[in-house]
Amino acid sequence: MSISELFSITGKVAVVTGGSRGIGRMIAQGFVQAGARVYISARKAEACEATAAELSAFGECFCIPADLGVQSGVEHLATEIAKREEAVHVLVNNAGATWGAPLEEFPESGWDKIMGVNVKGVFFLTTKLLPLLRRAAKKDDPARVINIGSIDGLRVPALFDNFSYSASKAAVHMLTRHLAAKLVGEHINVNAIAPGLFPSKMTQFVFDGLGEEGAASNIPMGRAGRPDDMAGTAIYLASRAGSYLTGAIIPVDGGVSTR
Repeated sequence: MSISELFSITGKVAVVTGGSRGIGRMIAQGFVQAGARVYISARKAEACEATAAELSAFGECFCIPADLGVQSGVEHLATEIAKREEAVHVLVNNAGATWGAPLEEFPESGWDKIMGVNVKGVFFLTTKLLPLLRRAAKKDDPARVINIGSIDGLRVPALFDNFSYSASKAAVHMLTRHLAAKLVGEHINVNAIAPGLFPSKMTQFVFDGLGEEGAASNIPMGRAGRPDDMAGTAIYLASRAGSYLTGAIIPVDGGVSTR
């Protein structure tokens, strides 16, 4: 097998939630440019449609708006995918939200929303898409589920108090392992990426407050993540190169998790 074949995802069908911006867009663009047929989803229809139109310049990208924080949104997305595709080779559960507040002021709504989107949304969308993932699954080339966790689920955040977010991402990591153990016999691999600091709407306040150099000052590699860092890891997990990996949590953080 050639190196190009080893890392190829040409012709695969991929679903990327939260794909209109940030890490989701980085992965979606990488997949499209690598030859996959990609469906992105986001809560805001206008942003989702605009991103799909932009990424369509590189290949096949389609938009299905959905709010994955509620069960009806999960069911809508799964139903629409099933109408259009007979199988899904790759599901990227990236849609997420965050909430920051001081310890004694942290509201109940900051738990309900974050756990609903970041954990329940991942679980229920995965289960709803299992029939399509099973149709794509092969012993030599399993179907893939890639969950987006966070290094905040591996260690206590240094810059801000996001109690429900860090707890939700730790839950995503354990859910990844649990699903991996449950589905490995069906040739469905489940792994997680734990990103460090990447530029996105969610992290913009860090760059605004500290500047680019200040934001990277605690990162051993001395810089924030780039789109190709995230796309490359996701393509590895989705390709033949990553077919023997399941239940792994991969930090993509410039070395922060080593400290």
